[in-house]
Amino acid sequence: MKRVIDFLSDLSRNNNKPWLETNRDRYLQAQELFHSFTRELIEGIATFDAEVSGLTVKDCTFRLYRDIRFSPDKTPYKTNMGAYICPGGKKSGYAGYYFHLEAPGKGSYGNHFMSSGLYQPAPLVLKSVRDDILYDARPYMEAISLAEGFSVDPMESLKRVPRGYPADSPYESFFRMKHFLLARNMDDVYVLDKNLLKNVLSGFKKTHTFVNLLNRSVKYVISSQN
Repeated sequence: MKRVIDFLSDLSRNNNKPWLETNRDRYLQAQELFHSFTRELIEGIATFDAEVSGLTVKDCTFRLYRDIRFSPDKTPYKTNMGAYICPGGKKSGYAGYYFHLEAPGKGSYGNHFMSSGLYQPAPLVLKSVRDDILYDARPYMEAISLAEGFSVDPMESLKRVPRGYPADSPYESFFRMKHFLLARNMDDVYVLDKNLLKNVLSGFKKTHTFVNLLNRSVKYVISSQN
């Protein structure tokens, strides 16, 4: 992964089209290394979450090019590479497993991180998860306790508990959440370890129960709309 990290670091300092064109071979090499790792990641996750079986790299990875139409930041390229592995692929709306490498100083979690769960769930899915926790939070608490090394990510949580949920509940912080994610940081030492794939798969496996609970809510919403 060193070539991937080095490329992203250099790109962050030279985020422009002429530089990328000059260094296109480096980009393609870094991309192929990341895609190769993603293939192995998909196969490994499928051993404990069969619902991701059959996914391709294209189903799970993202373009380097940024959408700058409505952004004040006009730099053309992302300074990260990520893979989101979930049933149906990255656009399906299902909970899954995300692996992320980032240029130094650019990410909100630090350089690199892995996370499991739901990011920006649809409103009906968000309500379904909240209702599930309201009905019985114990399965979620148990799933979180199984995810050793991960912590609940409260990013962008609401300041107040939304209407219809008890503000005096011991789980009020979960009712305020807009995303349901377990996350852990990875430093360069972790990412450059020869056992990276094994370590990442071991970590994601610990979050499978959490992901499975969330996808129960996703499936409920999908079935209710059919």
